[in-house]
Amino acid sequence: MSIRFVLASKSPARLKTLRSAGIEPEVIVSGVYEDDVTAENPGELARLLATLKARAVVANLSDHATVLGCDSVLEFDGEPYGKPETPEAARERWRMMRGRSGVLHTGHCLIDTSAKQELRELASTTVHFADLTDDEIAAYVATGEPLVVAGAFTVDGLGGPFVTGVEGDYHNVVGLSLPLLRRMLAQVGIAWPELWKTTSTYVYDETVASTYDETRGGVVRAEAAARAVDSLLPKGGRVLELAVGTGIVGAELVALGNLVHGVDISAAMLQHARVRLPGHVAAADATRLPIADRRCDAVVAVWLLHLLGNSEPVIAEVARVLRTDGVFVTTTDKSDASRYADDRGPDDNRSQDAIAHLVAVAARYGLVLDGATTFPGPTRNTGQAPTYPVLRFRRS
Repeated sequence: MSIRFVLASKSPARLKTLRSAGIEPEVIVSGVYEDDVTAENPGELARLLATLKARAVVANLSDHATVLGCDSVLEFDGEPYGKPETPEAARERWRMMRGRSGVLHTGHCLIDTSAKQELRELASTTVHFADLTDDEIAAYVATGEPLVVAGAFTVDGLGGPFVTGVEGDYHNVVGLSLPLLRRMLAQVGIAWPELWKTTSTYVYDETVASTYDETRGGVVRAEAAARAVDSLLPKGGRVLELAVGTGIVGAELVALGNLVHGVDISAAMLQHARVRLPGHVAAADATRLPIADRRCDAVVAVWLLHLLGNSEPVIAEVARVLRTDGVFVTTTDKSDASRYADDRGPDDNRSQDAIAHLVAVAARYGLVLDGATTFPGPTRNTGQAPTYPVLRFRRS
């Protein structure tokens, strides 16, 4: 069973920490206004804010999920300090902290709606600060980083050289304690590796995104793919492209007269897609689409399924959002292309985009194979062009 794991925080550092640990959460910002919240001490304030964030997100969910809310507060001389917000406040904060130590509290609230459990925990780490000069403080504040982070510092960014040491969990200072989260998940019956299995393993960073098109056939391959996909699409309907990537195929589909919306889990890839498909792309996991049932005329997946450890959750979501008689068009294992073209049976293997596997899984969700085509890729050094097969499944 797929686990819907939600991070109730807009913090890039928390998201990066989870991704580095093998988890790709769904991010839903709570909208809790922190300035109106008070507590008897800084630690309790952090825990209370985390709880309010998690509860706010859960209140707006329509299905079951495991939701993590976090909030960090720096305790200095017994007082709580969050984000300074203004340069003046940040400079004053650093003049107070330099050469001294504080305690970074991070509240964690985990709510599992299936188990109907709410856990509230606090992790605290002592942070030792360097004795910065006034010029160093001014230069750091001028970067803007300390204005938007709890305690006016980071250990994983520009502020790293100004932290001389930590006593406790390093990740807690970044934004959440991974060991604590692991223990909390275990209490609601979720083993940490289960989250590895239910999230995507391919989340492209900007290094890959910036060269993705040119290293994978560029516009030539995208045009060929789009023409093949377009030949299998209903005309005049709305098309949802999963793993839209840089938008290079989606843009070609638009040029062929389709109305295309795209989703992807990679923020780096979406930066490029927004240029090609302005206003028509969004961050979303293909296993948890933010779309109501039976809303899509067509769903497209180009070079996605072979990346997955398990393609069934994606196919199940496709079936859910497709209208009756809607179509799912996907690339498939190219090693099966010639066999299928010759009316021979495909290899019966467990590759997540193999024809035999896709047909069997799709059938479980009311999707029937009713069309196919192929397109050539760019010519290789051998002088031969690879052939890519494309399948169409129809929602019964």
